Formats: sequence, C-alpha cells, structure tokens
Amino acid sequence: MRIDSGRLQDHLRNGLKPLYVIHGDAPLLQIESCDAIRRKALESGYAERELLTAEQGFDWKSLIEASRSLSLFSRKKLIDFRIPSGKVGIEGGKILQAYCAELQPDVITMISLPKLDRQSLSSKWFEVLEKCGVAVSADTVARDELPGWIGQRLAIQKQQADTETLRFLAGQVEGNLLAAHQEIRKLGLLYPEGRIAFEDVKKAVLDVARYDLFQLGEAMLAGDVRRYAKILEGLQGEGMAESLVLWQICEEIRALFRVLDGMKKGKNQAQALRDAHVWGKRQSPVLKACGRASMEMLEGMLVKASGIDLIIKGLRKGDAWDELLQLGLNFAALGKNG
Repeated sequence: MRIDSGRLQDHLRNGLKPLYVIHGDAPLLQIESCDAIRRKALESGYAERELLTAEQGFDWKSLIEASRSLSLFSRKKLIDFRIPSGKVGIEGGKILQAYCAELQPDVITMISLPKLDRQSLSSKWFEVLEKCGVAVSADTVARDELPGWIGQRLAIQKQQADTETLRFLAGQVEGNLLAAHQEIRKLGLLYPEGRIAFEDVKKAVLDVARYDLFQLGEAMLAGDVRRYAKILEGLQGEGMAESLVLWQICEEIRALFRVLDGMKKGKNQAQALRDAHVWGKRQSPVLKACGRASMEMLEGMLVKASGIDLIIKGLRKGDAWDELLQLGLNFAALGKNG
C-alpha cells in the first residue's frame, strides 16, 4: 500500500498496520510521519520501543530477534528500524523479505529510509515491504504546491493569510520545508489566531535576527561553540522542535563518520566527500573536523543522540535542550583549530 505523508493522519485514524516504511527526501515530513506513528502506537498500548540502526557492521539477524523478543512488562512493541544509507545489500534484502513473511501480531515495525533511487524502489525487498505494509512517501513539496502547503500548516495553528502572502512566504523559503516550518512556527508565536496581514508576515520573515538549523550546523562544523550556543537558544525561543535540532546535529555527525570511514577504506578525500554527499563550502569545515575526530568518538556521540531521542519522546527523564547543547558543544569542539 502506498500513501504520501499528507494522508498519514487520516490513515492512522482507522487503526495501525503491522509495518510502515517511511522514505523520501524531506526530513521534516519524515520526522513528523515517524512521530505520528509512534504516538498512535503508544496510544494503542505499544508501550515498549526498540531502536535499531543499520550502520556499518549491523547484524541483520538482530531485526528478526527483536520482533520475537517481548519484555515481561509489555506484550506490545514498536520496532523503530532506521537505514540511513538506504542500502541493504544482499543479506539485508533477504532478511527483510523473511521478516515480512512472519510479521508478529503484537509488534509494529517502522522502517525509515532516505529517498530511494529507481533501482531500490523496484527491488524485490522493497516490493515485499510495500505489499506487506504501508509505504509512506515523505518527499519535498513541489514549488507550485508550497503556498497551499503553507496555508494548511497555518490553518493548523488557526491562522490564515491571503494568496499573495502565502506566495511571498513560499518564495522566501525557496522550497525548503524545514525553513518553511520554522517561519510558520514563528508566526504562531508572534501573532494571535486569525488572519495575518502581509506587512506583519514580511516583517517577521525578513527579521535578520532569526536563527535556522543550517546556521547551527555551520557553527558546529566551524567549531564556534559560542555561536552554536546562541543559535540553539534562539531556536528554542522560536519554538523549533527538538527532534529537528537533533536530526541536524546527527546529520553532521554522520557526515564526518562517512568521510572518515571512506578514507579508512582507502578513498582519497575528494571521493570520500563525494560518497558522503558533502559538497561545496561545507567540505573544508568537514575535513577540518575530521582531522580532530575519530570514528569511535563519533559513534559515542550517536549513542548519546539516541538517548536524547528517548528524552524527546518522553521515554527517558531529562532536559532535551540541555542535552542538545552539550552534544553540540562536544561536536563543535572537534572543529576547533589547534
């Protein structure tokens, strides 16, 4: 079964399916889709959650073992399985097909993938996942559809804007859904419910003091700990979702990990950067940070990030924003000179 992320909420009102596959190139829509499934699962009594990530050296058999193992305290379980690279290999493909052949009645499985190429979408393993579960596409909204998308998001927070204003907003974010989400949240904080005037929107959007996730990543890679802390504080004040901040931090950590892993396998810098999808001006700060980092340090940070994810989801006690500050500062320190 195929649906797009915009139809997921309606789908979930009719109950849960045993398997969900979320794939696409829009991080915001991916995060929101996964959050919606997790909330519905928790409401439906799936109190136990197990997180698995198919990084280098992942034991694919552990996926099947996880589905067969339920705790004494919960007879229902959600398996949150993430495949950051989107590549499963021969073994992974076989395991996924075997997994679908014996889906457990008290287990819901949520598989997160990036945007897949044509070959992966037509592969046997993906066809089986799609046949046995619900494939949710979380792709970037087309430019001509973005004003309408922004209007729908404003309506959720009980605000409206005319067509000219929506087009202006869409033009300012240049198709970036994360940036659009941030501007919409800002308008919700600045103005009351009801119609928002064009001049008010223009003033808010063009405010040069605003912060965004990409500036946060830049500060981390540059090793500018003071700027990182200031941007993070600004994002918190503007109501940015902690899960999106965590996603941005993890993207930078994974980029370094992939570059280091590539060079360890004998690739030159240019090839390692290209394979890790690190382009343009971002290459220099990434390489600088790589010079001070190790794969073991980065793996430790990803483990720490998994703990923060549990705090954000309410499954562990703690202050998510304070943990994000510490994680980001530790990462930023990798990029310092000296």
